[in-house]
Amino acid sequence: MAETMTTNGTATDVQTFQNYIGGQWRDAASGETFEDRNPARQSDLIGRFPKSTAEDVDAAVKAARDAYDGWRLMPAPQRGDILRKLGDILTERKSELAHAMTREMGKPFFETKGDVQEAIDTAYYAATEGRRLFGHTVPSELSNKFNMSIRLPIGVVGVITAWNFPVAVPTWKMFPAVLAGNTVVFKPSEEAPHSGMLLVQAMIDAGFPDGVVNLVQGAGDVGQAIVEHEGTNVITFTGSTETGSHIGAVCGRMHKRFSFEMGGKNPAIVMEDADLDLALEGLLWGAFGTTGQRCTATSRLIVHEDVHDKLVDMLKARAADLQLGYGNEDATEMGPMINGKAIEKVERYVEIAKNEGATLALGGERATGDGLDDGHFFQPTIFTGVTPEMRVAKEEVFGPFLSVIKIKSFDEAIEVANNIPYGLSSAVYTKDVARAFRAMRDIEAGITYINGPTIGAEAHMPFGGVKGTGNGHREGGWEVFDFYTETKTVYVDYSGTLQKAQIDNVED
Repeated sequence: MAETMTTNGTATDVQTFQNYIGGQWRDAASGETFEDRNPARQSDLIGRFPKSTAEDVDAAVKAARDAYDGWRLMPAPQRGDILRKLGDILTERKSELAHAMTREMGKPFFETKGDVQEAIDTAYYAATEGRRLFGHTVPSELSNKFNMSIRLPIGVVGVITAWNFPVAVPTWKMFPAVLAGNTVVFKPSEEAPHSGMLLVQAMIDAGFPDGVVNLVQGAGDVGQAIVEHEGTNVITFTGSTETGSHIGAVCGRMHKRFSFEMGGKNPAIVMEDADLDLALEGLLWGAFGTTGQRCTATSRLIVHEDVHDKLVDMLKARAADLQLGYGNEDATEMGPMINGKAIEKVERYVEIAKNEGATLALGGERATGDGLDDGHFFQPTIFTGVTPEMRVAKEEVFGPFLSVIKIKSFDEAIEVANNIPYGLSSAVYTKDVARAFRAMRDIEAGITYINGPTIGAEAHMPFGGVKGTGNGHREGGWEVFDFYTETKTVYVDYSGTLQKAQIDNVED
């Protein structure tokens, strides 16, 4: 499955790739394929990938179930040793994998290297948890009796991921799942099938037994088949709120455990006492990193009236100078949108903002010329005069689109920040410690940064949101292992007599 790569991540020939099921590379049962193209250079065909169906999903789930007993009975520290080796392999392949990711989904090379580093960190962190899958021991209320809880794996985990973090996010899900003793059926986004394949190849090379990790490529119907298959026990999904709501309904009906990471409309509050130079750097990275195509993107700037005009001028000047282009070229600071539909969505929101009375301060159009015409490029876009009830203040655009809202007080800033159906990441720029601690307490979000941009969590910290962003579970850190395990309560009665807990044991 390897292909020859040039130093800038361009393949020397086009290949047709396969699914990986039960330890074997296979074509889709249908024999059909779909194309994967470079969003910065649409003439660059990366490869053809299997257009899978429910038949392929069924084979993958059966392979995962067949492998489950052997895998769950391997001691967790030994499973961790395989993940540690995987971390070493990803370290060795970091640049190669990052170049391939940039070619496939557009983020600049310096960003995709960070994506791979998250996977490396997650591998090493998960490996250590193989020796820390803690249960509890507690005193019994009865004599000569021992009480404890233990963690056990659940079964087959269906993993459905988005394209924008095509290596990091799948590892947040797969690495703790397999460390805990589960097996996996993985469907990458159809916009990033090559990155998903390269990740699975690394897992194979690390020594995961056949059937523990299975790869099924394809579009949304493949994800639906994974969700609806009676052989999957757990579903973890990253994507749109609309799709997540549908998956949640199916999982609820089928009594499956499920974890979602969905939309965001993340605020950055900048108060009058803020370090504006620091805020500027954070806003540029938060709003226009990954071309705004992150669930954690800074899509709302909530700024105090005393510094509004100055900060907006600073932001316009810097954003206008961002170098757009192919992410494997050294000068590139912002890459393309993922596809033409994404461009069209941003264009619709530009018109919505204008019709609602917002003022276009920068951008608002497709970016062309200077080598951009063969890709899906859009200018960094800033709207001022946005009010909290406008659609562009509440709805996720998922592009390089920043809505600026002017406020008069910190109380108003918190109110505006919470006036959305999402709650993933948030940021506050202030030198006032009281405001900082109020923000930690009062902003309705799973993540709050003080004097930093609305980016994601570190690999050893919980990641996730509230309200329409998720369903309460967290990825990353120690909490994710609670999601991928069942707790079993165990009692050992060595009294030699029948003891009835909580039945007439207390004298009146």
